[in-house]
This record gives sequence, C-alpha cells and structure tokens, in this order.
Amino acid sequence: MLVILGFAMIAVFMVLIMTKKLTPVLALIIVPTVFGLFAGAGLGIGNMVMDAMKSMTSTAALLMFAIIYFGLMIDVGLFDPLVKFILRKLGNDPAKVVLGTAILAAAVSLDGDGSTTFILTTAALLPVYLRLKISPVVLTCVAGLANGTMNILPWGGPTARAATALKIDVNDVFVPMIPSLVAGLVVVLAFSWLLGLQERNRLRVTAPEIWGVPDTAEEFDGGTSAGGSGTGRGRKGGNPGGAAPLGGAGVTVLERTETLVDEHDSAMADTALDPNRSTLRPKLFWFNLALTVAVMVVLVANIIPLPFVFMVGAAIALLVNFPKVKDQGAQLIAHAPSIVAVVSMVMAAAVLTGVLKGTGMVEAMSAWLVQIIPTSMGPFMAVITGILSIPMTFFMSNDAFYFGVLPVLSETAAHYGVGAADMARASITGQPFHLQSPLVPAILLLVSLAKVDLGDHHKKVLWRTAVISLVMLGVGMLTGAIGIG
Repeated sequence: MLVILGFAMIAVFMVLIMTKKLTPVLALIIVPTVFGLFAGAGLGIGNMVMDAMKSMTSTAALLMFAIIYFGLMIDVGLFDPLVKFILRKLGNDPAKVVLGTAILAAAVSLDGDGSTTFILTTAALLPVYLRLKISPVVLTCVAGLANGTMNILPWGGPTARAATALKIDVNDVFVPMIPSLVAGLVVVLAFSWLLGLQERNRLRVTAPEIWGVPDTAEEFDGGTSAGGSGTGRGRKGGNPGGAAPLGGAGVTVLERTETLVDEHDSAMADTALDPNRSTLRPKLFWFNLALTVAVMVVLVANIIPLPFVFMVGAAIALLVNFPKVKDQGAQLIAHAPSIVAVVSMVMAAAVLTGVLKGTGMVEAMSAWLVQIIPTSMGPFMAVITGILSIPMTFFMSNDAFYFGVLPVLSETAAHYGVGAADMARASITGQPFHLQSPLVPAILLLVSLAKVDLGDHHKKVLWRTAVISLVMLGVGMLTGAIGIG
C-alpha cells in the first residue's frame, strides 16, 4: 500500500504542476498532506513536516539573501558592462546567446555548487534574454542541463556519496566516467544550439521588423559600438531607423508583437531593462565589484556558512549603495516577489520530503524496486541501477538514494559478479535528471530568479535530461566503465 501511495502521490504532484492545475507551492503542500493521511500519518504528519523543515531553514536563508544581494547588484548596474560585452560578442543571434549560456553555466559549475552557478548565470544573462526577447524558460533549461551534467564532479556531492556508501575510492568512480561526462556535455551543447535555433526562428516570425540575425556585432550596433547612427542592417528586416535594441542614448522604443515576460511583474527584470533607472550607482561600480568578488571567494572557500556570507554581503551592499533607511526598505520590497516565491517553495518542499520519509514511503518504494528485478537480469544490475537512478534521484534526496538504495542494489549485484565500482559509476548517471527535482533548492532558486514557472521548466528540460543521462550511461558501457557481470 505504501508503494502504491508513494508512486501515486508523485504522479499526481507532477501532473498537477505540469498541467498548471495548481502552483508548485500548493501542490507541494496539498498533495503530500492528502496522501500522508491516507498512509495513516494521522496527527503525526505535523511532526514529520516540522522535522523535515528544520533541515531546510538554512537553505531558505541562503536563497533569500542571495536573491536580495544579486538583485541589488543588478539594480545598481554592476552587471550592465558584462551584458553589453556579451551582446557585442554574441550579437543578437539567439542561437549564439543560448549556446553561450550553456558554456557559461558549465564553466561556473566547476565549483560544484548549483546555487552559485544559477545565481551567476542568471545575473549575467537574464538581462540579455529579456532585452533580446528570448524566452527565460530556455535560460533555465540550458543552465539546468549544463549544471546537472557537471554534477558528477567528485566535489559536487553525488560521486563522493556513491564512493562513500560502497567504500571505494572516489577517483575510481569518477575518472573512468570522464568520457561519459564529455559525451553528456556534447549533448548539452547540441540541445542548446537547437533551442537557440528555435528561438531565432520564432523571433523572426513574431518580430520580423526588428529581428534579423546580423553577421557581426557591428551590424547589430548599427555600424557603431557606441549606439550612434547606422543602418542597423541584418539578414532579415534589420533595425528600422537605426535604433539599437540594447538601449542607451537616443533609444527608440520598439513596439513588441509578443510579450514573453511581464517585465513590470519582476523587480529584477524591470530594472535590468531600464538603462536610466534611478537605482544605478556608477560611482560605486568598483566597490560593488570588489564586494562581489569577496563574497564569491568566501563562498567558494566555504570557510563561513553560506547563508551568513550573503546576509553580511547584502547588509553591506544596502548600507553603502542606499544610505537612507527609506531607500533600503524600498529595495527589500522591490525583491519581495522573488523572495516569497523561492522561500515558500523551499518550505513547502518540506511537506513532500517529510511525508515521504515519515510514512516510510521511500523505504517501501526502494525495497519494492529491488524485489521486482528478475534473477535473469542480475548480470545487468549496473545498467538497471543507472536507469533507476534517473527517476529515483528525482523523487528522493541524494542521501536517501546513495546511502539507502545503492548499497542494497550493490549487494544484490555482487552475487552476479558486478563490482561495486561499476554500480557506483552507473548510479551517478541520473544526476542531470536529479538536478531538476523540486526537492533540489538550487533549481527552485533558478526558476525564481528567472521568473519561470516550474511546470514550464519541467516540460522543456525533463526529457532532455533523461536523454543526457541515458547517453552518459551508454558511453559508460561502451568504454567499460560500467560493466556487465
């Protein structure tokens, strides 16, 4: 019964958010509560949720103050030069912008922290997407693909967990999987390029009067890097009147035929698009840059708890950039929608994790999956584990899978001559899919910063991450990293 309820609960949750019958926050609260009561939790369901919520308070604090800090840095113009630089290099070709997003996200993912990756990628590129009218869902999709694929790095967490759970060296797990990692990244870049081409074609149809794809950055600028006079020629349509889409002096406001994002509904998006916003602090640029570099160094060094790092950073940034108490309060209010969205989702996720663990659904589902594997499939346990890791790490935490499920699977596999290292390597191939789970705080931060609905993100990203996971598993088998008994 627990197995049926567990899978039914997850299925109902996914259907409701992907069909937009409920918001993710409401689905995370209502669905587990109903199924938890059916599972016999009774009045104890409250304690289950509270126990799960205790472990999420620091995450909620981290995300809250990270949003305040980076939202403030966008407001004061810290990232404006970076946006202009990116646009000069990539032009206004959506295909190049989306491909650049994948490369940037993959590079930043080298630090092993998903939240940092999504914060920096979104801060740098969301203004670009909004200015060029590219759908922000594409940004979250590509960033999620890149970060999920890079999550098998030894310092990312899952690989170390798999090695620890099976008592083997972490290098024995990761090094043979490098070809799989490379193959996964190639697929990420391919998906990114195709998504960019789709956006290019869509924008040519929806705004043909301004959306040609120029050959060079000069053509995009209308023949001048300063946004002055020029023809603004492009392959198709060009930019009438020499108006540069980027903004700047003498900007002509171009009529839009389709609104991808309600720019006035998001404080971050609105300020990012306005080159004349009152919150700009050009004289404090170098101070803000130094402060941000310091925050990033402390963040990567991991010498101080991350929530406190962003608390102090946000406090200093507010005090220096907005000395007046009234302005400080206005800045906090400006970013309140993003803060409420992400923190409420983190807290609501505690209901799902609390019910799954407290009622015993996770343990029952894991045991059932192990039991239903036929004896004849024993020699293929590593492959089966790789396939199971895709859905199982999506619906449960990495700790639950690697320390609870993987040892049982590995013990069973040993009877068929499948080594622990093979099992560990196979188990990490599901990480691209895992990173899209609503139980992962970093992905909640990503969709909140980009003002994207989680259901829309899942529609675009889930099947692509499943393909990447299967490719990584297949390459692991071809190279012998994942063997058959």
